[in-house]
Amino acid sequence: MLQAREGQRVPNATFPIRVGNEWKQVSTDDVFKNKTVVVFSLPGAFTPTCSSTHLPRYNELAPAFFANGVDSIVCLSVNDTFVMNEWAKDQEASNINLLPDGNGDFTEGMGMLVDKRDLGFGKRSWRYSMLVRDGVIEKMFIEPEKEGDPFEVSDADTMLNYLAPSAAKPDQVVVFSKVGCPFCIEAKGILEDKGYNFVDIPLDNKVRGRVIGAVSGAGTAPQVFINGALIGGLDQLKAHFAIA
Repeated sequence: MLQAREGQRVPNATFPIRVGNEWKQVSTDDVFKNKTVVVFSLPGAFTPTCSSTHLPRYNELAPAFFANGVDSIVCLSVNDTFVMNEWAKDQEASNINLLPDGNGDFTEGMGMLVDKRDLGFGKRSWRYSMLVRDGVIEKMFIEPEKEGDPFEVSDADTMLNYLAPSAAKPDQVVVFSKVGCPFCIEAKGILEDKGYNFVDIPLDNKVRGRVIGAVSGAGTAPQVFINGALIGGLDQLKAHFAIA
């Protein structure tokens, strides 16, 4: 049975990583000493839940973690450094330290090394997250031991709610736009001035009308969404921010 290790120190381990063309040995002290660190560990790089949800959401909420005293966010997996480096390039991971526990030493020391032989994975980490202060584990969220790959408690939102329940989470903003459209350029400028880190989706003229119509009911660009709500085009965006 997997057990939480709250109040205990993290195990001593060394993580061989590849930086450019050079090998570097990263120690447990390098990662945790005199730091507040959020760790989330998962079964494998490039696997579906890890790539679609677990890693991207930690990356997205990283500014809120950093604003509430976290020094670094570590994604740990029993993969080698080459795999983890390639996964980092493929993912939204600019705020995350992807740490390869290729030999499983750290994961075994945490009591989280499990047999995934039925999937052809060999030994891998069970999915969990933890908050570590100066090498001491303060809190762990361990996924329930049941069939499949449960993902219920080790997510970024659960950890942030534990660390800082009132923390402001970054807004999710998307702009469906047209290349060269002056109204789109103005709308994006307004969002930039308001401090939004938005995603711009420029649409080809062959599909633009159908896509914008399907998602917004309108037929022109831009169309702006904030936190799942349709704001609309440039005029509606100005009205939303009370801009004359």
